[in-house]
Amino acid sequence: MSRVHTVIDSPYGELTLVAADGVLCGLYMTGQRHRPPEESFGERDDEGPFPEAARQLAAYFAGDTTRFDLPLRLDGTPFQRRVWEALRQIPYGQTLSYGELAARIGSPGASRAVGLANGKNPIGIIVPCHRVIGSTGSLTGYGGGLDRKRRLLAFERGGEQRLF
Repeated sequence: MSRVHTVIDSPYGELTLVAADGVLCGLYMTGQRHRPPEESFGERDDEGPFPEAARQLAAYFAGDTTRFDLPLRLDGTPFQRRVWEALRQIPYGQTLSYGELAARIGSPGASRAVGLANGKNPIGIIVPCHRVIGSTGSLTGYGGGLDRKRRLLAFERGGEQRLF
């Protein structure tokens, strides 16, 4: 498997985009928990498979789009992939609790496991793990930090103006 990466600017700091065999498989924030080591990202390639992902991210941050239409490679366990696919179904500007997400994937008693899978989401923002909250509505856990989660949710709800 051939990996390459690029780094783009965002309102949340630099984002590292990683592709495996030409398909996006990672989007990591600076200081993100569970961020793989830099050497696993492959060579830097600022063109390759990334212009469309960068364009869609810029449109998202500008408030011009609410959905991403990119081929993704979500490498993980079958359970993790079920969680990550379910994350993609949470509408823009809305949230679900970990328990609600667990029920949606047919594992109603697995909210803790859903939280662990959510935290290891390899493609942040595009696979919107920031839209998952605690059962009381609290902002619990986010690999990119709670401040980023709070800002993303406020932005999607119209509470922050365009980010770019």
